[in-house]
Amino acid sequence: MNHKPLKNWYKYFVGALLLLQAAVFLVYRGNSYFQIHDNLDLFMGHYEMLKKGGLWFAHGVNAPILHGVPRDLFGSEFNLYNLFYILLPSYWAYLAGYAAKIAIGIFSFVILAKDVFKERYETYKPLVIMVATAFGLIPVFPTYGIAFTSVPLIIFILRRLYFAGSFKERLPWYLAVFFYPLLSYFSYHGFFILCYMVCAVIILWIRDKKFPLSTFTSIVILSAGYIIFEYRLFGAMLGSDTVTIRTTMDHGNLTFAQAMKTALDEFVNASFHSEDSHTYIVLGVVLTGLVLINAGLIKKGEAGRLLTEPVNLIMLFIIFNVLIFGLYQFAPFRHLFEMLVPPLTGFEFARTAYFNTFLWYAELLLVLIRLYDLGKNSYRLLANMVAALAVLVVMFVPQVYNDFYYTCYNQAYKVIKQKETSTVNYNEFYSADLFKKIKSDIGYNGEWSASYGFHPAILNYNGIASVDGYLGMYAQEYKDKWTRVIEPAFEGSPSISAYFLGWGARVNLISASDENTYAPLRVMDPQDKRLVANMDELKSLDCRFIFSRIDISNASEIGLELIGTYTDPSSPYTIYVYELR
Repeated sequence: MNHKPLKNWYKYFVGALLLLQAAVFLVYRGNSYFQIHDNLDLFMGHYEMLKKGGLWFAHGVNAPILHGVPRDLFGSEFNLYNLFYILLPSYWAYLAGYAAKIAIGIFSFVILAKDVFKERYETYKPLVIMVATAFGLIPVFPTYGIAFTSVPLIIFILRRLYFAGSFKERLPWYLAVFFYPLLSYFSYHGFFILCYMVCAVIILWIRDKKFPLSTFTSIVILSAGYIIFEYRLFGAMLGSDTVTIRTTMDHGNLTFAQAMKTALDEFVNASFHSEDSHTYIVLGVVLTGLVLINAGLIKKGEAGRLLTEPVNLIMLFIIFNVLIFGLYQFAPFRHLFEMLVPPLTGFEFARTAYFNTFLWYAELLLVLIRLYDLGKNSYRLLANMVAALAVLVVMFVPQVYNDFYYTCYNQAYKVIKQKETSTVNYNEFYSADLFKKIKSDIGYNGEWSASYGFHPAILNYNGIASVDGYLGMYAQEYKDKWTRVIEPAFEGSPSISAYFLGWGARVNLISASDENTYAPLRVMDPQDKRLVANMDELKSLDCRFIFSRIDISNASEIGLELIGTYTDPSSPYTIYVYELR
């Protein structure tokens, strides 16, 4: 009897799940529900703005956002994810990036496992494939998802370099190191990868009593790769003397005890951009495995192996990363770092925690392999069940960026309840047909504008130049200017004003009554429909139009003239277009 189909059950299992994901997005396409916060309201608007303006490869020009900021403040054209947006329509680019994140994650995890386990890989293959799939599917920050899931790849490349016997063997791997930044991002992962590599040089030098030349050379080559492929970022960070909002951002001022609690929370749950679903299955299994493995070593009189045991070393790495995450919000520690390395003032070195997305799943694999090694079929079955559950959790438990879950949920809700959900899908969020109609009707020709009642990214996406916007680094001078624009609303909006003054990346016209007037909801109906702002300051930014979802009650009092009210069957929005007199 042929038992091959049963032998390959894990391939059918993960294949079915991946096909299900693909089917959902291909069926619903623009009616899919992608995360809006720090996603549709940010990079996708920027990328479409660059594309419509022909700015992807431009130099020495300003982008039509925040009254004109340097093109270099946006992503490099030499990045795989960004190339999707250069070559494809934005929706398909988003899906291409989503698929590439999964594929690269699975591929990277598998080839690293093959390199580590060598001839034992075939024995562990079911576990490796399932854990690799869970890792590839982790719902992390979409724009930098490939940077997250490609971490095992750079480890694999560096291992091959370290074990290579001659320069001829190392040469292709040096090239791989150089081109790795096409998949990565310096500010999220690259800086820390280089720091970890410096530590590796020191450790290997001490352990091997021989200078690890290939690893040191890799540091130089990888640094060159980041500088070349992300030349715009390095030019903006190091080649300009403009004081940016990064120097005045409030990065937290926790007590030491609060910082440690924050580190513990990060250990258990993971933070916003890197929620990796490890809390539900992976955490408990790994911690249980750690206790049993270490208890076994002590029982056998092998306590000396505790410091060399791989599961312990990886756990120490995880703990180190979350400690840095917590200490970053402890001002004395952060200020010491900024004093020692002044150019990195405002740099979020708490992103060490982003590496834990890989480390948790590496730990899971190592613990489950111990069950396989016990040799009993019951233990193998248990390990397989845990790995399968880890994949299912990643797919079906709601996490911030789990677009698959929220698309399924919202579409099911509409079928079962026979009504719309409160949130909007991709097509509705940007409402391209509606804004095309508006631009045609008012004869829009690049005039500076502002949004009220929705995210400025919608203007950016639809080719409307904005004096507002969402950008993590721009001139402090413009933040001061915008502060004067919205300052009249501060008294009635203490929380919103504190949010802007303490951070400043979201540049919006704000409510006069502390209401969120840019939430991406299907219905926008704030109680206070006034716009309270310094209109003279707004006019000084050459702002001609205000596009609003709110029928501004005091429009005539502040010098606004309603020139049109617009709707479209494809959009949930009613847009009121005002002109500044």
